[in-house]
Amino acid sequence: MSDPRTQRRTPSGRAPDIPIHMPGSSRRGVLRTAAAAAGLGLAGLPRTAAHAAEDAPASAASGRTDGAGAGSYLVGRGIADATGEVTEVGMMGYGRTDQQARGLHNRLRARAFVIADRTPDGSAGERVALVVVDSPMIFSSVHQAVLRALEERYGGLYNARNTMITATHTHAGPGGYSHHLLYNITTLGFHAKTFDAVVHGITEAVGRAHADLAPSELSFSRGELHGASVNRSRAAFERNPADVKAHFPDAIDPLTTLLRIERQGRLVGAVNWFATHCTSMSGDNRLISADNKGYAAYHWEREVAGADYLAGTAPEVITAFAQTNAGDMSPNPDLEPPTTPEDFESTRANGLRQYEAAARQLDRPGTRLSGGVDSRLVYVDLSEVTVEPEFTGDGRVHRTAKPAVGAAMAAGSTEDGPAFPGFSEGENPFWDAISHSVIYTVSPELRDAHAPKAIAVPIGEMNRIYPWVQETVPVQLVRIGRLYLIGVPGEVTIAAGLRLRRTVAQVTGADLDDVLVAGYANSYFHYLTTPEEYDAQHYEGGSTLFGRWQLPAVQQVSAELARAMREGRALPTGPEPPDLSAAPLALQPPIVLDAPRIGRSFGDVLSQPREGYRAGERVSAVFAGAHPGNDLHRGSTYLRVERYEDGAWRTVADDGDWSTAFRWERDGIAASKVTVTWDVPSGAVPGRYRVRYHGDAKPLVGGARSFSGTTRAFAVLA
Repeated sequence: MSDPRTQRRTPSGRAPDIPIHMPGSSRRGVLRTAAAAAGLGLAGLPRTAAHAAEDAPASAASGRTDGAGAGSYLVGRGIADATGEVTEVGMMGYGRTDQQARGLHNRLRARAFVIADRTPDGSAGERVALVVVDSPMIFSSVHQAVLRALEERYGGLYNARNTMITATHTHAGPGGYSHHLLYNITTLGFHAKTFDAVVHGITEAVGRAHADLAPSELSFSRGELHGASVNRSRAAFERNPADVKAHFPDAIDPLTTLLRIERQGRLVGAVNWFATHCTSMSGDNRLISADNKGYAAYHWEREVAGADYLAGTAPEVITAFAQTNAGDMSPNPDLEPPTTPEDFESTRANGLRQYEAAARQLDRPGTRLSGGVDSRLVYVDLSEVTVEPEFTGDGRVHRTAKPAVGAAMAAGSTEDGPAFPGFSEGENPFWDAISHSVIYTVSPELRDAHAPKAIAVPIGEMNRIYPWVQETVPVQLVRIGRLYLIGVPGEVTIAAGLRLRRTVAQVTGADLDDVLVAGYANSYFHYLTTPEEYDAQHYEGGSTLFGRWQLPAVQQVSAELARAMREGRALPTGPEPPDLSAAPLALQPPIVLDAPRIGRSFGDVLSQPREGYRAGERVSAVFAGAHPGNDLHRGSTYLRVERYEDGAWRTVADDGDWSTAFRWERDGIAASKVTVTWDVPSGAVPGRYRVRYHGDAKPLVGGARSFSGTTRAFAVLA
């Protein structure tokens, strides 16, 4: 029976609606005007007197009478480039060997927030670090490497217990940075350059957040967002009990939660949690992109607040759009995968909805947080958990088992992009027969844990020979005031997320909406479904690797974390997963030589822009280039769009912008062609512009040498 304190407070069982306004084709100038007119309290702009008046009761209720600059917490914000390779690397998420990157749409960022309890003398007490990365997954390889780097820099200040690293789960990011083989099959093994970019980006973001610590106030608010997600596994969801279906009458989780960071009444940072897959870009896309959540953060930071990522200073506001229980939530409203390779407009539209749902909440005072921070983490071997009747739901003890891939997983999620032919969600007669007549007969343990899964790959047995998937994973609980975050290393369906949230809420006495699942955190174990959803053996159930009782096992662990936190009791972290960094399998051929076509030099412009363009038109230029993998330009750019102003050329866009794209292709054996495009935004200042390309060419002997190319000037017309 659920605790009445964990129920939502409206008669419909849903959080109060926040109206969502979405302008059709507006760009930067229009968005600024519309947002100001709506009274959104935009980041980087002073809060209004009305907002100050709304905040006053919250401050008074907390008993604080601090003057300007005071805050209940010390909070720091940091952002860094974590892009990785952009060409000739398999992209992560859709599991397609043919999806090899051929360029860059926009750079991937790591955003970090260090939150420390402020002691009476003003110093930092207990702290937590929250990191949100524009990345497909966070693998244990990355988690371990980042923690080692932070240990070297800060001692034990940031550790596994208090550092939560999460991914947005874009399916348009580079892969090859896991130490487990399953995730590197489509990338020809391990890619050290991408791994280093992700690890260094996260570490830099945390370092910058650490250096940015300053007195701040934290508050959070909630709203609802419809039209940005749809349940892609409705038949499986409908198998859940009535109380779950009543909580989600539309079979989606519409809750959008905003944690805001303010200094002296000004918004300087925000973290938003909303459940939808980062799969607005299709499996036919070949450009590295942060997808819909990346656009939401980019739009707020750069198009609204005017940040310049490459200027060498931190943006005035840093915003992250994080995942929660998004396992069965698709951003594609018609339940069809995107039909165009580069579906920028659908991606932008979904991201804009997420931004607007978050920004609308700034028109409310929110709930002021107080009460410090806390964290717990344990490592659990999910292949051998004994689950007590309190969590199994049938009054019996059950066990998890070695991981196994179901035939339904091989079928893929057809709503976001299918996987291997010959497999289907639901019944798979051939694999059903193999499982029941062979595998389950040989191993009753697998049968008891995995049935009715049609096992296609007993991957746990393959782990005995070579590490294919991770079996020992971290489960984490972080508290910031009254807000609880359950760090789960995978893709949690909304029903499974609800059960986890109820478990922690009942143990801690928290309100249900004060407890969130932080998905894709610290590691990756694929999906987490309810036992009822598991029985349907859709893609999500087939991808629940440790069997039918995996969710009850994670509930049991989460309850122990919550009890320890409630009682102020430390927990042993348990045996950590092995470090597999010594000899990762890497099969990608190295870059041998860059050489331009005869009669050409690196940086030559092969195709010049036209003489003039208007807003909405696409500028295009083609250069004699080199392989982008010679230098990832992390923290810099492959391209610049420049405007002539006051006797000098000033950068107005780079490869981190939504309006630009960088495409690479081979031109023979050793030559390359690079195409740079820029979609002229509405409101672009009329004048003289040019496009610059920055490359690095590798000779047969020695290191790569940098070069650049510049187009002739062209006009942007009013």
